[in-house]
Amino acid sequence: MDPSMFVAYTPQTNGVPLESKLATYMNRQSPGTTLNTNAVTKHLSNLSLDSQKKVTASPEFVPGRGLTGSNSSSPNLFNNSYHSQENVGGTTYFYLGNASTDAVGGEEGTEGIATMGTGQAGYVYPGTPAHLQPVKPSKTSSSSSSSAPSTPPPQAAPSYFISESLRMDILQKNALVLAQPDVVRFPDLPNEVDNYHELCPLEPTHKPASTVLGYQTSTYKATSIKSGTRYCLRRVHDFRLANTKCMVLVDMWKRLAHTNLVQLREVFTTKAFGDHSMVFVYDYHPGSETLLNKHFSSTELNGYTDPFSSDPNAPRPYSHTKNTILRQQHSSMLPESVIWSYIIQLTAALRVIHAAGLAYRCLDPTKVLLTSRTRLRLSCVAIPDVVTFDGTATNPLTLIPHYQQEDLIALGKLVLALACRSLLAVHRDNMQASLELVARSYSTDLRNLILYLLSNQARRSVTDLMPMIGARFYTQLDAAQLRSDVLENELAKELENGRLFKLLVKLATINERPELNMEPTWAETGDRYMLKLFRDYVFHQVAADGRPWLDMAHVVSCLNKLDSGSHDKICLMSRDEQSVLVVSYAELRQCLETSFGELVQSTKDAV
Repeated sequence: MDPSMFVAYTPQTNGVPLESKLATYMNRQSPGTTLNTNAVTKHLSNLSLDSQKKVTASPEFVPGRGLTGSNSSSPNLFNNSYHSQENVGGTTYFYLGNASTDAVGGEEGTEGIATMGTGQAGYVYPGTPAHLQPVKPSKTSSSSSSSAPSTPPPQAAPSYFISESLRMDILQKNALVLAQPDVVRFPDLPNEVDNYHELCPLEPTHKPASTVLGYQTSTYKATSIKSGTRYCLRRVHDFRLANTKCMVLVDMWKRLAHTNLVQLREVFTTKAFGDHSMVFVYDYHPGSETLLNKHFSSTELNGYTDPFSSDPNAPRPYSHTKNTILRQQHSSMLPESVIWSYIIQLTAALRVIHAAGLAYRCLDPTKVLLTSRTRLRLSCVAIPDVVTFDGTATNPLTLIPHYQQEDLIALGKLVLALACRSLLAVHRDNMQASLELVARSYSTDLRNLILYLLSNQARRSVTDLMPMIGARFYTQLDAAQLRSDVLENELAKELENGRLFKLLVKLATINERPELNMEPTWAETGDRYMLKLFRDYVFHQVAADGRPWLDMAHVVSCLNKLDSGSHDKICLMSRDEQSVLVVSYAELRQCLETSFGELVQSTKDAV
């Protein structure tokens, strides 16, 4: 028989496999060592019935009383006092108590036996709880009566809420969405433009104005008067629409939706800015950044950059620009995976645009937006069609195939500029040096893709690029699905938080209400009194010395049981300890619904 069909047999110790716990106990000593009979005799002589204190069971938890000996199923997340731990046969034991009075039974070398100090009571948790971080066992000396208290384990990161990085990202975007116009800095902005108000410039005013096919444009964030939704308004300065033939293409763009396109919503003309302007309304993506600002130098020279020039207006010879490209270091160049990610998204957008019988016509780093960490979107759609075909007798649809070929050439130039991290790379004099840099730094597929896009072939298509991209599509798909999984997990947390928030709103509207229907004692009697005691049970626990006992797990557990109507019973006690009630969560839920229903009914009667 083929011996490869069998798994190699595990070596054994005294007839027991090494991976078993029994072998772990039996193989304590390293090979070559012998059992010290004197040490064993000494340890046995130190053992006595009086020295082995039994760990008493923790008393039953009573609200408002000390929680030092609590046997609650939800450990204290805020004030842990674990001073040592021990691993025996794969099981970890955690010991609680005062480190100054705890004593480990026996001397170093005696494992598996631990005795708490006199007068101390503590817990022993088999296994490592999920909310605890492993800590090193505190070393105690048999000659010293006390030891320095060890540092409590660090608190675990909160798992009930959204991750910090995603929270900050969303908060930053929300701040941009809610930003109000600065009347002092921009006094000339109109209060309203058609159905939009609260205009806020999205581009710095000190920089040269952006252009689309030679027309000056400016961008604003505005709020719709009808729906309150924020949109992005792209204004074309001093442009008067001659006829409406080009609006056919605008209607086609409005029907086109894709994940890598900024959606066009509306186009209108206005005189609100003091001239005849054309305004294009798009979806607003807060915090967006152009590829020019993300990956290229901020110094602009007719759309190109020269980081080695002190005077951007000074002309540079061919040798200087060529050497500039060749001097690019690999550390400053983009990873190839990032470039392919951009290529896949850009080609996906162009494929949909060309399949719809349209052409983008303004593919350059100033029009491609990074709306998130990895998401690209093409902006300014439909503007080139309006400013080009307005007032012309030529049918714009007949020129679309020609402009589609120009889109592919523009894509090749953009990829080449990204690969070289310089817009100088797309100059005709620098093309050969740029391709040499790409060939040295990146794969052959990337170089062939750029050469194909920049070639003079009569008919090219975006779909012809798919064999060059190849299996990289799967990498992009995997990254998108992984990002989706992360967001779904974060959304699940907020879904639970929203459910508990609704429950807390009901409790807060009932507890401590001054009066209802001219009855001042409504919140202190009947079902409301039980809810008040429950509120104290959940949020107002104290430790033995009167300090607040804060345990998020306890709060979440109680609220979840209340929301589900669990039949578990709890003991509620008044603050003066004169009234004790034993109720179930199901009864408390019924009290909550009944009391909140009375509030709702009283509101309806008032109306």
